[in-house]
This record gives sequence, C-alpha cells and structure tokens, in this order.
Amino acid sequence: QVQLVESGGGLVQAGGSLRLSCAASGLTFSSYAMGWFRQAPGKEREFVVAINRSGGTTPYADSVKGRFTVSRDNAKNTVYLQMNSLKPEDTAVYYCAADPRPWTVPNPYDYWGQGTQVTVSS
Repeated sequence: QVQLVESGGGLVQAGGSLRLSCAASGLTFSSYAMGWFRQAPGKEREFVVAINRSGGTTPYADSVKGRFTVSRDNAKNTVYLQMNSLKPEDTAVYYCAADPRPWTVPNPYDYWGQGTQVTVSS
C-alpha cells in the first residue's frame, strides 16, 4: 500500500521559512518522480515544482521561483520543499504526489499525500 506523508507545515510570519517533507512508503521511491502542489481555499490545485527520479527539476511556478527549492533523498524515500521568504499568498495546503513522470499538472499523478497546511501571516 502506497503512502505519502507530508510534514513540516505550520504558521510562520511573512519573510520566514519552512521545510516540508514528504515521506514515501510502499513504492520503489527511486523509480518515481515527485511533484509538489498547493491549494488555497476556493482555488484550484496549483503546481509548484516537480523533481524527477535522478534529481532534475521542472521549472518552478513563477509565483515561487527563487524562493522555493525542491530536493530528494532516495536513500530516505523522502522529497523536500524548502520555502524561504514566505508571503501571505503562499498560504495553502501543500501536497506531494508521485508518478513515474514529473508532470506539471495534477491529474496524471498516481499517488497523493494528505497535505500539510502552511499559513503565512502578514
């Protein structure tokens, strides 16, 4: 049974940092690309970035470019999202997803985590 478990969310002031983690189990992690998405209340799920099996990344969403960094540790079956210079508009539930390919849209992803809330106060 595949499980993706996000952690690291919370409440932070604008300008602060958080590091999200997504721990995977039940799949051969090194065979999967991992995507990060976010969804704010009343909005559609938004692509943030994806990382392929060997650590190459897609372009970041323009809204997070230069502030967020994705990485993965295949030995730990974990993908990370380092978020710096956070803004109130980054407030959302953040999800990780797994698929053999690093899609930039949500629908093709096979597996999803339950999400972790990130709230940035002004």
